[in-house]
Amino acid sequence: MKSIASVVLAVTLITPSLAAQEVTIPAPEPGALTSVTSEPQRPGPQPAGPPPTPRHTGIMAMIKGLGPEVKQLPSKENLFWALGGGAAALAVHPADEYVQQHMLGNQLADDVFKPGQVLGIVGPWVGSISTYAWGRMKDQPKISHVGMDLIQSQVIAAGLTQGLKYATQRERPDGSGPTSFPSGHASGTFAFATALERHLGWRYAVPAYAVASYVAASRLPSNRHWLSDVVFGATVGIISGRTVTSKEAQPYPLSVHPLPGGAVVAYSPARFNRQGWRQRQRMTEGDKAERRYNR
Repeated sequence: MKSIASVVLAVTLITPSLAAQEVTIPAPEPGALTSVTSEPQRPGPQPAGPPPTPRHTGIMAMIKGLGPEVKQLPSKENLFWALGGGAAALAVHPADEYVQQHMLGNQLADDVFKPGQVLGIVGPWVGSISTYAWGRMKDQPKISHVGMDLIQSQVIAAGLTQGLKYATQRERPDGSGPTSFPSGHASGTFAFATALERHLGWRYAVPAYAVASYVAASRLPSNRHWLSDVVFGATVGIISGRTVTSKEAQPYPLSVHPLPGGAVVAYSPARFNRQGWRQRQRMTEGDKAERRYNR
């Protein structure tokens, strides 16, 4: 028993010293490698890169591209977004009058959100057209392609919004007409922010979503929309922005997955998105081994 304990103690003391020394492993002989591996390893399938920028970004190409984009609206993914947005609008519907009573006549809310009423009308269209015009003037197809998607998202958002207004005939809070549901300010700004995020990622889209939320909220103190109008208007904008950018490289970090009896909304951080997956797939086995060794 004492001898076994002595051997264990000796191994415990010798192992750290051996680990501290630099161990040099001789390279295998060329012949030994060929004897083990008879055939060269075939590289695995490379993932497809981001979709190429369209060759034509003119006005006619943008108009012709609207047809295929509209055809993509009836999709399962958009259905889940519409159901989720509709459920959210129904959830806040009981609070419509309560929120309106506290926002209406609030001088502080009027002063804070007054610029949003004007920004929601001209902001998305001016930003979209300016981006497209800049790309065309500077002969930069990537920028003009972003501008095309931004403009198309505004057209689709406006069409969906007006169609829903005509179908629902909901009276505005101020009694000015049956065009309350959904909010056009919310749909336009959220369509702009969503299309921008799909092209540039969340780093550049966070300010756009912040402005979109500000513009959507500005419709409450002006007594032009109910809270549920604003919520579903944002949903219409997200659907419009996602539809026109369905083939872009940047994935949306929020996704809806159906489950038995319901659905779940998943959030994918940047390190798990499609772009990060492509970068990991492009690494060779040698790069991976070197990274593990350097750690």
